[in-house]
Amino acid sequence: MKTEKQKMLAGELYDPIDPVLSQERDRCRNLCLALNATREEQKEERQRLLNELFGKETDAWIQPPFFCDYGSNIVLGTKVFFNFNCVVLDVMPVTIGDNVLFGPAVQIYTATHPISAAERRKWLESARPITIGSDVWVGGGAVICPGVTIGDRSVIGAGSVVTRDIPADVFAAGNPARVVRRLDEEASAPSGAG
Repeated sequence: MKTEKQKMLAGELYDPIDPVLSQERDRCRNLCLALNATREEQKEERQRLLNELFGKETDAWIQPPFFCDYGSNIVLGTKVFFNFNCVVLDVMPVTIGDNVLFGPAVQIYTATHPISAAERRKWLESARPITIGSDVWVGGGAVICPGVTIGDRSVIGAGSVVTRDIPADVFAAGNPARVVRRLDEEASAPSGAG
């Protein structure tokens, strides 16, 4: 029989109140609390906390406050930047490429709940992984929904809600986010990405 964590990582309905999962979330939230309490001159302590949070060394620049569920399900490339007040619900893997920029208050949600009210009353949830390619810029206040893939070099406009996959080399914006135009490498970033 599968554990609740195995169900969670397989994208199946699982019990989030499971003691093992609760303990892992508590560990993560305590690390986030410590990270968010650091001062700007405590760069070495921030780096130590980030390495512990993600379970490996990282050169990510994360501007507190930052919040996530597990930390261990976030896979970061090199030179990733999170601005103030970002949230990553990493119930399933959130894979982020190299040279990715997140504006303030970006929210990344792998977690989801059943549509049926009767199913929700059971307090079970599920998740779908998120993949964000390299050289992506996600504007402030954007929401990335469960199961989404964003292609390399794309830009997501500020305040957008990304409910479906976005191809590489495009500017997408809106609610729900739609491709506004294709980008070429020489073009400057469109205004409004935030």
